[in-house]
Amino acid sequence: MPEELASEQEWPGLMRRAQDGDQTAYGRVLRAMLPAVRAYARHLIHDEALVEDVIQDALLTIHKLRHTYDPARPMLPWIAAISSARAVDALRKVGRSRRNEISDEIALSEAVDTGTGAAIEAIAAKSEVGRLLGTLPPRQRMVVEMVKLREMSLDDAARESRMSVPAVKALLHRAFVRLRDQRRH
Repeated sequence: MPEELASEQEWPGLMRRAQDGDQTAYGRVLRAMLPAVRAYARHLIHDEALVEDVIQDALLTIHKLRHTYDPARPMLPWIAAISSARAVDALRKVGRSRRNEISDEIALSEAVDTGTGAAIEAIAAKSEVGRLLGTLPPRQRMVVEMVKLREMSLDDAARESRMSVPAVKALLHRAFVRLRDQRRH
């Protein structure tokens, strides 16, 4: 009989145990969060192969950053931020590789672009991220850019911004709440 997936309410406790070295708890929380990671990736990306790459990248990032998760906070916004950032990164790479494939004007005028959809999605995603970041107050935007886009640790972001780690976490939390509300409207 397959193991039942942990409920979202159980995730923070499982992650706390995982942070303390409990591999069984870590396996359970990863299996339980996989559908959420997949949903976030599919929400932004429509190429199934790229979705699977993003899922793997997001899980790897979650693995690397698991020590930064605060079990006193809900886990879903943390997973959403990581998954969305990995999806945006993948879309940017698709956009860059498209630009590098056709580099001169003659080739561009003769080329038949069968991947216009992916390039448009990458541009739209980048534009959407820029638009959403533009809705944030400057300090919130700064910490989101440092921690999520530049992938700085909370300690490094706190040091660079001359704030405490709890202040950086609070700004990130407020930013994610505001971004989530913006995406709903």
